[in-house]
Amino acid sequence: MTMEVQNTQLLRFTTAGSVDDGKSTLIGRLLYDSKSIFQDQLDAVEKSSQIKGFDYVDLSLLTDGLKSEREQGITIDVAYRYFATPKRKFIIADTPGHIQYTRNMVTGASTANLAIILIDARKGILEQTHRHAFIASLLQIPHAIVCVNKMDLVDYKQDVYDKIVEEFKEFSSKLNIKDVQFIPISALAGDNVVNRSENMPWYEGSTLMYQLEHVHIASDYNHVDCRFPIQSVIRPHTLEFQDYRGYAGRIDGGVFKAGDKIKVLPSGFTSTIKSVELNGEEIEEAFSPMSVTMRLNDEIDISRGDMIVRENNTPEVTQDIDILVTWMSEKPLQSRTKVFVKHTTNECISMVKEIKYKVDINTLHRIEDVNQIEMNDIARISIRASKPLFVDAYERNRYTGSVILIDEQTNETIGAGMIVNHNTSA
Repeated sequence: MTMEVQNTQLLRFTTAGSVDDGKSTLIGRLLYDSKSIFQDQLDAVEKSSQIKGFDYVDLSLLTDGLKSEREQGITIDVAYRYFATPKRKFIIADTPGHIQYTRNMVTGASTANLAIILIDARKGILEQTHRHAFIASLLQIPHAIVCVNKMDLVDYKQDVYDKIVEEFKEFSSKLNIKDVQFIPISALAGDNVVNRSENMPWYEGSTLMYQLEHVHIASDYNHVDCRFPIQSVIRPHTLEFQDYRGYAGRIDGGVFKAGDKIKVLPSGFTSTIKSVELNGEEIEEAFSPMSVTMRLNDEIDISRGDMIVRENNTPEVTQDIDILVTWMSEKPLQSRTKVFVKHTTNECISMVKEIKYKVDINTLHRIEDVNQIEMNDIARISIRASKPLFVDAYERNRYTGSVILIDEQTNETIGAGMIVNHNTSA
């Protein structure tokens, strides 16, 4: 069984929903029913539940780690949990539901293959449901599972579930989420989470765990556009490796193998790949998102921030970039503000040229003629970088199409942006 797990795919997924929709309880239930928690963890949770006077085991305590979270019964920070089944490995990002923690939700969702959007069956679709579904769409998360939770509190009625599904379909038709599934669940009671529910014979679909284990994610990565940003240059300077020069980094797109013709940006020099190494051993080919070391047949001056690509398939080399940004700072952003931009392994000072519009999360309409953007706002802005960056549109490549904005004085992350294709009206 161990070997099986080692050879399985890794699925990163995030949970999203409004406050008290049961995200942490759902993750606790997944961990509990898949037998992915230790006995001492379970004992601690049972003890805490008894102290609080609950007549049930509060599984949400398995993820809510901060003291302030446990006291308030809400999630503030992004909690990451790892577990595995014989079919697949998982990393879960349990993200906050409160509107003031939208930036934390963006952080947790930015690397996810799949989003679980929870809706309380009693409350139906709320503003935060719209916000989180929009963010999932914005971040180009390829798969979404809408879980209508707390079905036990509406007597497992099919008409309640059907109404919510119809409402969500109507709203999501305006969004860019390719694959959406719907499941009625009760995280507290365990209905349709890992085990099929006997209380909802009218639901003929699969359980949440089955969906997570079988969703197809191999095609989620861009294996067409070859992108290899250089993280560091390896020069051991030992007797054994006197002439060794390797370029280490994470492949952000495409497939690379020995003998491939490549081009280096920004210099434009060309060469061929001598070898691709993983953990000190040569491998036949490497693809996104593997971290490898590459050696070339020619000695070219390459440093951190450069990018290895294919001659006939290059990203846009530009200093002017349009981005959809989620603003994360308490200090509003205005035009002509200087920000520090991090893109792949590149870093540089940039200027905010223009705030084009804000997005109304509920209606998805644009709000134009805005002078500044506030914390948790999502807006389209244009920036000018102090040096050329090698970019793709985010919808084409999530790695080379994303930027982080940093306050150069405090080193605080103040915004996360997705590069918009200049030809699109998004």
